[in-house]
Amino acid sequence: MNNKHSIIKIAKETIEAESQAILNLSNLVDSDFAEAVELIYHSKGRVIITGIGKSAIIASKIVASLNSTGTPAVFMHAADAIHGDLGLILKEDVVICISKSGNTPEIKVLVPLIKRVNNKMIAITGNKDSFLGQHADYILNAYVDKEVCPNNLAPTTSTTAQLVIGDALTVCLLELRGFTSNDFAKFHPGGALGKKLYLRVQDISSVNKKPKVEASTNIKDVIIEITEKMLGVTAVVENDKIIGIITDGDLRRMLTKANNFDTLTAKDIMGTNPKRIDASAMAIDALEIMEANEISQILVEDNGNYAGVVHLHDLIKEGII
Repeated sequence: MNNKHSIIKIAKETIEAESQAILNLSNLVDSDFAEAVELIYHSKGRVIITGIGKSAIIASKIVASLNSTGTPAVFMHAADAIHGDLGLILKEDVVICISKSGNTPEIKVLVPLIKRVNNKMIAITGNKDSFLGQHADYILNAYVDKEVCPNNLAPTTSTTAQLVIGDALTVCLLELRGFTSNDFAKFHPGGALGKKLYLRVQDISSVNKKPKVEASTNIKDVIIEITEKMLGVTAVVENDKIIGIITDGDLRRMLTKANNFDTLTAKDIMGTNPKRIDASAMAIDALEIMEANEISQILVEDNGNYAGVVHLHDLIKEGII
């Protein structure tokens, strides 16, 4: 098949079919879901999530989501569990088993072993009447009418449904715990998302050079200051207070207008109402100001005094953009 229109048609039909299946999941959320969330929330142990095949991949993703939002979770492959990894489960842990059919051989072996040690078990399954469904303490119904695969074989819609159930579980627990953006940053200190939540302007400006001139500084010295500090800008200050700004662009415009540069000073070409931001503000706020005003640098103040410069390149380097 090489017809572009046919490919687009199939892609759209796939997305629409899966979206309808996911939308139907909201009709399947019941008291078992609420009680399962409360069980995990009040548990003093961890959440052990297990599955086989594609369900195991979904289990790993749900584990990652829970861990990153304040609910300790561990992945346990169902096949490995019955060959020694069952020791991962501690007394107060809650176990979640994921299986579309709920009747796979591994699940039939694993479930009785979990029940034997009296751990509470939650099932995410598309078959409430399955072996897994009958032995679980709580069932999170992930039923889908069929796979979007034309042969109704490859796990597609069913794994998407499992993933959405996991997301719903994660968000419910996040809300119950009052998990904030600051909490999120603690769990993601090295990533771009975390940096958006914890990186402050002063963290960047403090390592930059601090270009500054006075209003009476001659143009030659202004050019030297901008060149040496390598930020494409200098603040114009008076008693440590910002009174203006000069950028590379200001210098270029000066060259097109002035015939005699010998008598020019910083005051003659500076912009008098520069954008500025407090050192304690978040770096993402600096980015928003730059984007809104189509500028590449912003001056930084600390308690009303000039404190440095943040350049757009700094934000790119930190992964904020």
